[in-house]
Amino acid sequence: MMTENKNTVSFIKSLFPDKEFVHLHEPVFIGNERNYVLDAIDSTFVSSVGEYVNRFEKMMAEVTGTKYAVALVNGTSALHISLILAEVKTDDEVLTQALTFIATANAISYIGAKPVFIDVDIDTMGMSPNKLISFLEENGEIRNDGYTYNKLSGKRIKACVPMHTFGFPCRIDELVTICEKWNIILVEDSAESIGSYYKGKHTGSFGLMGVFSFNGNKTITCGGGGALVTNDEAIAKLAKHLTTQAKVPHAWEFRHDYIGYNYRMPNLNAAMACAQLEQLDNYVSKKRELAQQYNLFFSKSNIKFFDEIEDSKANFWLNCILLKDKNERDRFLTYTNNNGVMTRPVWILMNKLEMFKDSLTGNLANSEWIEDRLVNIPSSVRL
Repeated sequence: MMTENKNTVSFIKSLFPDKEFVHLHEPVFIGNERNYVLDAIDSTFVSSVGEYVNRFEKMMAEVTGTKYAVALVNGTSALHISLILAEVKTDDEVLTQALTFIATANAISYIGAKPVFIDVDIDTMGMSPNKLISFLEENGEIRNDGYTYNKLSGKRIKACVPMHTFGFPCRIDELVTICEKWNIILVEDSAESIGSYYKGKHTGSFGLMGVFSFNGNKTITCGGGGALVTNDEAIAKLAKHLTTQAKVPHAWEFRHDYIGYNYRMPNLNAAMACAQLEQLDNYVSKKRELAQQYNLFFSKSNIKFFDEIEDSKANFWLNCILLKDKNERDRFLTYTNNNGVMTRPVWILMNKLEMFKDSLTGNLANSEWIEDRLVNIPSSVRL
C-alpha cells in the first residue's frame, strides 16, 4: 500500500507540476471577472440591485434549462428559502441524506423542521430510490388531508431533499416519481453540480426547486453566492420578494408584508458569477479530461476511481476514490497530506453529529460503507 500511495502522489503532482502543494480545488479566473467587477464598481450599484444580478439570473435559467432563477448570497440560504417556499413548518419532517454536507441538515433545522436520513446508492452517493420507497412503505401513511405522515413520529413529511453529491447526479427522476406519489415536495440540493446532467436535463431542473452554490471552492465561484431555480413563476416571484426583506415596492415608504431575509446576491458577486458562467463549458470539459486521466491511472491499481453512472454527465467537481477499508483510507490521507497533496475524507454522517444524533434514519449501510472508504483528490481546473 505504501508503494501505491507513493505512486499516487507522484502522479497527482505530475498533473499539477507548477504546484509545490496541490490543493483540493482552487478557483480559476481567466475570463471577464476583473472587467465585470470593475464595471459594477463604476456603476456604483454594488449591492443587490444591479445589472449583473439580473444578467446572472438569466444566465442561470438558461444553463439549467429552467424558466426562473433567483440569485442569493450562498447555497445554504437558497436551500433555507426553498424549504420556506415549500411550506415546510416547525416540527415537519424533511427526508434527506446522512451522507451530505452539513448545510443541508442545517437549513432544515433553521425552520425547526426535523431531518430524517435516508440511505444513498453506492454508485451515485445520492439518495437511493429503493431505500426511499422502503422507508415510506414501512413508515409512511397518507392521511385525509392528503399529506404523508410518519407513523413512528406522527409528524408530517413535507419535503425531500436529495443531493447530487460531489457533482454526480443521483437517480433524480425516480425520486421525483416517488415523491409525487406520496405528495412530498422535492427540492434538489444541486449545490455541487453546476454543469451536471441526468438523462439530458440539468440537475436542479427536476424538482419543484433546485439550489446551487458558488462558494470559493466550487466549479463556478463568485467568492460566496447561490441560486434557486424553478419553473414555477409564483415561487420565483415570492423567492425574490422574501429574499429582499419582503419590502413592498414604493418610492419612499418602508413597508414589509412577510418576515423577510437579507439573502439577495450583491451586484459585485454577480459580476464575477457572470464571468465565471461564461467559462462553464470550458471548465467542465477540462474537469472531465482530468477525471479520464485519473480513471486510467487508477484502473491499474487496487484503488477504485468513482465514475458517473449511465445516462449521467457529471461535472466531476471533486474526484473521488474508494479505498479498501477505513484503515487504508486513513493511511492514504496521512501519506498524501504529509507529502504535498491535499486529500479529504467524505463528511461524517449527519446522524453521528451531536445535533442530529436523535434523528430518525432508515438503514444507512451504504452511507456507512462510503464513509469508511471515500477520499476526495485534487480536482482543480488545469489551464
